[in-house]
Order: sequence, then C-alpha cells, then structure tokens
Amino acid sequence: METLDKKENLFIKFFGDKTFLKVVIAVFLPILIQNAITNFVNLLDNIMVGKIGTEQMSGVAISNQVFFVFNLCIFGAVSGVGIFTAQYYGAKDYEGVRNTLRFALYACALLLVVAELLFLLADEQLISLFLHEGGGEGDIAATLEYGRQYLRIMTIGLPAFAVTSAYANTLRTTGHSTPPMVTGLIAVGVNLFLNYVLIYGHLGAPVLGVKGAAIATVVSRYVEATIIVAYSHISKKTAFFKEVYKTLRISLVNVKKFTMKGLPVMLNETLWSMGMTTLVQSYSVRGLDVVAAINISNTLFNFFHAGIISMGVSVGIIIGNLLGANKLEEAKKTDNRLIAISLILSLILGGVMAAIAKFFPLIYNTTDLVREEATAFIFIAAMVMPVNAILNAAYFTIRAGGKTFMTFLFDNGMIWAVNVPLSLILSRLTDIPIIPLYAIINACDLLKMTVGIVLLKKGTWCRCIVNVAQQTSIEEGEVD
Repeated sequence: METLDKKENLFIKFFGDKTFLKVVIAVFLPILIQNAITNFVNLLDNIMVGKIGTEQMSGVAISNQVFFVFNLCIFGAVSGVGIFTAQYYGAKDYEGVRNTLRFALYACALLLVVAELLFLLADEQLISLFLHEGGGEGDIAATLEYGRQYLRIMTIGLPAFAVTSAYANTLRTTGHSTPPMVTGLIAVGVNLFLNYVLIYGHLGAPVLGVKGAAIATVVSRYVEATIIVAYSHISKKTAFFKEVYKTLRISLVNVKKFTMKGLPVMLNETLWSMGMTTLVQSYSVRGLDVVAAINISNTLFNFFHAGIISMGVSVGIIIGNLLGANKLEEAKKTDNRLIAISLILSLILGGVMAAIAKFFPLIYNTTDLVREEATAFIFIAAMVMPVNAILNAAYFTIRAGGKTFMTFLFDNGMIWAVNVPLSLILSRLTDIPIIPLYAIINACDLLKMTVGIVLLKKGTWCRCIVNVAQQTSIEEGEVD
C-alpha cells in the first residue's frame, strides 16, 4: 500500500493530479484536433497530388516550401503580440486584448503586401532554387511549371489565411480554443470535397490537377476566415471582440511595446523558416528525387508533429495566463509537468511514426528510389521527435515570459550558426550521400536541446510583464 502511495505521489509530482490534467487537456485537445485535422488534410492533399505523378508532387511541395516562410512570418507576428494577449486576458484587461488584435491585423496586412509582390514577381526564381539534376529521374521544366501554377493561385488565399491567423490566435490565447477547431473542421470538409471534384474531375468538373488542388485550398481558406470572424463578433462568449473596430487607432505606447516584444518573435519565426527552407534547398542539390522524398517525409512528420506543436502552444497559453496572474511559483511547477507530458507524448508519436516509415511512401505514385529515401528520412525524423518536444516546450515557455530576444537567440542561433552552414558545406563541397547528410543535420539539434534545458533551469523567463504595461498604457495619446 505504501509503495502504491509513493508511485502515486511520484506521478503527481511529475505529471500533476487529475484536476491539473483536466485543465491541460481542455487547452490542449482543441488545439491538437485542429492542428491534426489541418495536417491530415495537408497529408491527403499531398497524397492526392502525389497520385498524379512525381513532377506534380514536387512542384506543389516546392511552392509550399516558399509559402512556409510566409506562414511562419504571419505566425510570428500574431504570436509575438499574443504574449500580451495571454497575459492581458489573465489580468482581465479586455481593452488590452482588443489592442493586441488590432496590432496583429496591421502587422499581417504589412506582411501580406510584401509577400504578394514577391510571389507574383519572382515566382520562377524562387521555385528554381530547388530544381537540380541528380541521380534519379525527373523533369525540371515540368516541375517548374506545376509549381508556378500552384503558387499563383494560392496567393489569392493569403489574405484569408492572415485574417484567420490573427483571430484564431486571439481566441486560443484567451482560452477559446474550440471555435478555431470547429471552423478548421468545416474548412477541412470544404477542402477535401473540392479536392475530390477538381483534382480528378468528378461530378462533371474538368480535370484540373495541381490547379484544382490550389483552388480547393483557396476556397476553404475564405470559408474558414468568414466563419471565424463572424463567430468572434457574434458570440456572447467572446464579447471583447465587439468593440475591436470601434477605433482603428493604437496608442503609441502600445505600438512601441508590442513592437519591441513582438518583433523579435516575428524575426525569429521568419529566420527560422528561412533556415529550414535553406536546409531543404541544400538537400535538393542532390536531385529532384530528394525533393520528392523530403516532401513525403515532411508530410507525415508534420502530421505527427502536430501533437508536439499543440503541446507547445498549450504550454505558452497556460504559463502565460499564470504569469499574467502573477502566480510565478505555480508557473514554474506547472511548466515542469507540461514538459514531462510533452516528452511522453513525443515518445508515443515517434514510435508510431517509425513503425509505419516503410509503408507510408508506398501510397505515392513515384519511383523506388524516392520511396527508399523517404523511408529513411521518416525513420530519422521519428528518432528526433523527443528532442523536438523539449525544444518546443522550452521555446514557448521562454516566450510566455516575454523573453523574446532570448527566444530569438535560442531558436535561431543554432540553426544559423551550425545547421545551415554545415548543410551548405556538406551538400556542395562533399559527395556525402543524402541520407547520412540528413541524419547529421538533424543530430545537431541535440546541442540546441541542451541549451534549452539550461535556459529553463535558470528561470529568468518566470515574470509578469503586464503590470508595468497597465500602469503606462494611459500615459500616451492615440496614433493611427
């Protein structure tokens, strides 16, 4: 009996009691469902296009790699100001929450203009960065054309994506995770149905292939944006949205404050996404077959990694709310438990991913070489899943405390100081095969994980940043 009590106390120490776990699940589950569904749809999109052929799949994959940078820029913009959203909400300062949404929308609009111009004027140059001859087969001209077709249509959906991101982030960081999940489900249904109709030409529609996949995604994004905006302004549960557009002005002190804390987060996500894109570009030097294999591997990895990302976002929300309420000691204890839960989750997800590594590439209409390389990439990615879990938890913890510059150095220092230079050197100056090259670059994250653990133990992230903000928010006038 005494042994059972000790085990129970040990479990509570590391993972929390039933009440704590219910709170974690309430935050985590809606985010997980939405992310899992979104990534499941991306997986199905990828498979549907992959059934057409390798060139089509590679063209779409390259375009999505370009969009990946934009998506992370938007994520960084809304997440940076979201630090204040979580703490304002924890302090019950609802005007502060409205100000963060206004700022997020302005930031997204600015990024949107830059991205639209870049994608429309330099689409061929961007896609060509990833097109190289290699040991496998592949038509570079066809891949380029499919990539351009997909990219040009997808740019039409970027405004909807930006608006949805700003609203969904505000909802999640104020504890309303279910509405983004539901709207995501609806968008998923629209996307899948239109994919079925437009890619293959069912129900009397023309066979549009890659163009059909892009059209389906664009339509689903506008449906999602319309629903999430309407809900936010109509629902009684989110009454603080109703006066968001009462004014479009933001106080100068808030502009400075949000920019100083938010800009490092946005730059962090931008540079990180550019770093990851550079890694893919380095791998692509080995040939078009590698582009296709990386695409297959990343599609499956992103689906399983949605659990790790969702846990990281949950860490940021829960810890941010506790810090905003000035419950510092509770925040430290809670963070340790959340990291332990994240680690266990990663071991489960990584194990399943490794188990299906050999079978997943068989779904695609591609070559044996692409399938072999994809299997190896999936297995390697599964092995580093626990490392990613700790990295994500550390990142969102440090950011929740407003330590955005520290977050910036932690997230980008390693990738730009080690991963990127090493990938460029190994891919261009050596003949090392792609599989060991991929393994070496991924193994570099072990060093970054060690740095993350040290930063967490120091505890400098554990602080409330909104008390000072509340005292100074009325000292400045309003500016456009």
